[in-house]
Amino acid sequence: MRIARLLGTVLSTTLLATAAVLTGPASAGPRDSTSLDGGALRDALDAVHEAGMYGVFSSVRDGGERWTGAAGVADVDTGRPVTPGMRQRVGSISKTFTAVGLLQQAERGRIRLDAPVSAYLPDLIPGERGRRITVRMLLNHTSGIGDYVAGAFPSLTRGSAASLDEERFRSVRPRELVRLGLAAPATGRPGSAPGTYSNTNYVVAGLLLEKVTGQKASAYLTRNVIDRAGLRHTYLPRTPYLKGPHPRMYESFHGLIDPPRDYSVYDMSWAYTAGSVVSTTDDLNRFYRALLGGKLVGAASLDEMTRTVPVSGMDYGLGIYALDLPCGRFWGHDGAVFGAGTIALSSRDGKRQVAVAQNLMKYQELDEDGVPRVHPIDNAFGAYVVRALCPEAAGTGAAGPEARGERITRLPRIDDSPLTGATPAGRPSV
Repeated sequence: MRIARLLGTVLSTTLLATAAVLTGPASAGPRDSTSLDGGALRDALDAVHEAGMYGVFSSVRDGGERWTGAAGVADVDTGRPVTPGMRQRVGSISKTFTAVGLLQQAERGRIRLDAPVSAYLPDLIPGERGRRITVRMLLNHTSGIGDYVAGAFPSLTRGSAASLDEERFRSVRPRELVRLGLAAPATGRPGSAPGTYSNTNYVVAGLLLEKVTGQKASAYLTRNVIDRAGLRHTYLPRTPYLKGPHPRMYESFHGLIDPPRDYSVYDMSWAYTAGSVVSTTDDLNRFYRALLGGKLVGAASLDEMTRTVPVSGMDYGLGIYALDLPCGRFWGHDGAVFGAGTIALSSRDGKRQVAVAQNLMKYQELDEDGVPRVHPIDNAFGAYVVRALCPEAAGTGAAGPEARGERITRLPRIDDSPLTGATPAGRPSV
């Protein structure tokens, strides 16, 4: 079946979405000076909405200067507009938070990146497998452990979205997610490259964080990552409901759900430390700036995080990946959950940044092989990201497909991976 085949390559994320053009110009937010071209950014963000995205909102930074904008609607029924400061489920971007937490523990000598998981969680991954898989392999997706998402939402493998509704308020324990991931076919030998993106890795990482800290992962990450980075609108939800202003989050699942349905109310225990964080685009920029600036982990840990291996078509480090654009290499992550997609990218010095969120997912049609066709939204989204990070290249119109955003639309949209979605590159993500 087309959906079953799609799940093999995509069952984790895509960060763009489809729909009808609804309303509203992009609105500029506060900024410190006029060096960022707010007009060009506003036009590029409008183009994403005009291509079919319900609502899109973003924050861009260049040094101490900031621009924020939004285009489209937060609620299709009422026409309520999206605004730049809205909260969003950010999916697999959560993986960077979890990786930071474990690297902090490595700095304190409580874990070793190249020690086997069985040294800390002897009963979690049975037998030789648990003795061969290391902490590093979890964080860079080279463990060979399969993804649990198909097991958690079994109707998706039968071409039905029924599981998404049946499991909306189900609370699932992380060890059950690990069991499902271990029951899935292995994606390779532990430590072999290229690796394969799997949300299960970051559920195991969350359980490991709890074991070595003696705290709930959510409590540890709140105090030692979120609060330490100075994030005021970021949290791990305790209920299916979002706090604060947020858009409705519409899922199409490539036409299985027609019209797209709102999944903004959802028990995110199925995503756990692989994809349940809620944040804003401005907070995400602040988070990656703090991380890359050495405020959350030391220089040696940052070196470990940014040492990449090939994973599902990405250059993936420890909870963070690298993306090469016309003006240089950027670092970050993307994430997708049902109805919500987000991406955050930063230059290595943390000075040039963009974070973008959208509220319609898997709007692309599938071809005869079950692969998502590139949609005008994808091209407009990629062009916006290039405009935000590489304005000189975007402005010349002469930098080829990468400057037009085509490189980005071919990248994996992960997320992040507790979230199902399809990425144009066919990579999994939460």
